Amino acid sequence: MERAFDLVIRGGTVVDGTGGATFGADVAVKDGRIAQVGRVAGSGLEEIDARGRIVTPGFVDVHTHYDGQATWDSRLQPSSWHGVTTVVMGNCGVGFAPCRPADHDLLIRLMEGVEDIPFPVLTEGLPWTWESYPDYLDHLAGRRFDVDVGGQLPHAALRVFVMGQRGVDREPATEADIAAMAAIAKRAMEAGALGFGTSRTLNHRSSDGSPIATLTAGEDELTGIALGMAAAGRGVLQVVSDFTGGAEEFAMLRRIVQASGRPLSFSLVQSPRSPGGYRVMLDWLSQANADGLPIKGQAATRPVGVLFGLELTMNPFSQHPVYREIAGRPFEERVAALRDPAFRARLLVEPDADARGFANTQPRNWDKMYLMGVEPDYEPGADQTVAAIAAREGREPAAVALDHMLSDGGRGMLYLPFLNYAEGNLDHVVDMMRHPGVVPGLSDGGAHVGMICDGSFPTTNIVYWTRDRSRGEQLSLERMVQAQCRDTAELVGLNDRGLIAPGYRADLNVIDHAGMKLHAPQVAYDLPAGGRRLIQRADGYVATIVAGEITYRDGQPTGALPGRLVRGAQRAPVAMAAE
Repeated sequence: MERAFDLVIRGGTVVDGTGGATFGADVAVKDGRIAQVGRVAGSGLEEIDARGRIVTPGFVDVHTHYDGQATWDSRLQPSSWHGVTTVVMGNCGVGFAPCRPADHDLLIRLMEGVEDIPFPVLTEGLPWTWESYPDYLDHLAGRRFDVDVGGQLPHAALRVFVMGQRGVDREPATEADIAAMAAIAKRAMEAGALGFGTSRTLNHRSSDGSPIATLTAGEDELTGIALGMAAAGRGVLQVVSDFTGGAEEFAMLRRIVQASGRPLSFSLVQSPRSPGGYRVMLDWLSQANADGLPIKGQAATRPVGVLFGLELTMNPFSQHPVYREIAGRPFEERVAALRDPAFRARLLVEPDADARGFANTQPRNWDKMYLMGVEPDYEPGADQTVAAIAAREGREPAAVALDHMLSDGGRGMLYLPFLNYAEGNLDHVVDMMRHPGVVPGLSDGGAHVGMICDGSFPTTNIVYWTRDRSRGEQLSLERMVQAQCRDTAELVGLNDRGLIAPGYRADLNVIDHAGMKLHAPQVAYDLPAGGRRLIQRADGYVATIVAGEITYRDGQPTGALPGRLVRGAQRAPVAMAAE
């Protein structure tokens, strides 16, 4: 018997992405699109019983770094484990196109330093079948994924391609340089880039310690690139900045948007240097929006934190002269040495080296560091710091930290929030996410493989903010689904997704909201060259659907790879007639 639909999701509670109230309905899918929402009489080739479950649009993650992984891997995990059905990469100005063969190592070193993806992994994994950005997109277009993939032109790669060593050395761009960059930006947008990403933060450095090439790029350069995009009539601007220039820097971004007409988003986090500074930025954003400028903030919805451990890039003893005696040994041998009472005594008693810089000081910032448990807590209280635990137990903080890292076979982790947690709580995230000009972002999926594990932000948005938070206000399920689906999709011009309505892409999640659970990060050795990375799983995703095909059931891949490269902005669909 002929079936009316390819897939029918029956009896779920629909959270449709509009921000409106939830409602009970069936959702029917045909030819990769949502065909009907309501009471569906026709049957499907495949059906999902969603009674007691919520049904949401697929999540759109606009701030990832799969620029390398997408060239060798079909499964863009961890994001696809967390209900994400579309990822956008090329953020923060780093990526691998355009690039001349002589500059391959330079861009790899930059990605290694900025996003903590090891040189051997990228050297073995990247096929380098491209030079121009359109060639890079063509490479991706020939691949199949478990999510849709959108790219942005990375400023650092563009600058080096046009300016060579002058670009690396952050010299001012000449008029000829700017004209060349604008022309390349125009061609990239015409080829299908969703936008352009740049960085103006000192946190972004190459693996040799030098600041990212885009750090001090002038307003004339940025405006020229934006005007190149405007000539193509498409593309968004993405900016991460320390905003050391304050109001004048934001005014510069306003002028770039005014001159080009291109939408812009900037990273929005609470800084420990100015815990209340985000409110000023929200005021600037409100004024820009009132003036009709298409500017948005991308907010982190939990602390941006570093993980320390014996398997990871750093641990609290990495720079200690005693630890350095064993630093080069295999993992199991290091664990055995650290359990030896004599070695442990030396490590804890002998003075550390002169501590300077992040790598020396922050891994021992006991007053701000927490133990990462089996069930991760991303809003821990002051009584849960390593220093507080040590004080209660009458022990040294270093001993508490060492014992925790030696737990679980030496795989215990420590968690140090360094952004977005200046006051020891997440109340500011409520302010951010209630602002109409703010969307969730900054998950960095695919990056920071040995230090940060934030690709699970979308799950935090659903399970923590709408169900589990106890230290302050929660946010509604309707608001957070709208934010993670429709708002993020619109930010990058993907107007064909993010809503559950006839005609929209059948990117969907069926979620056991009551049973949803985020697991602790763990280490996997599954990158090219046997490279290590942090991963994080979640329970509660009953089914994830991309373009009408079920890609994951209960967190396990089905084998379906319907995801494709998304070339450029997508128009909102004309509603399909009901079947």
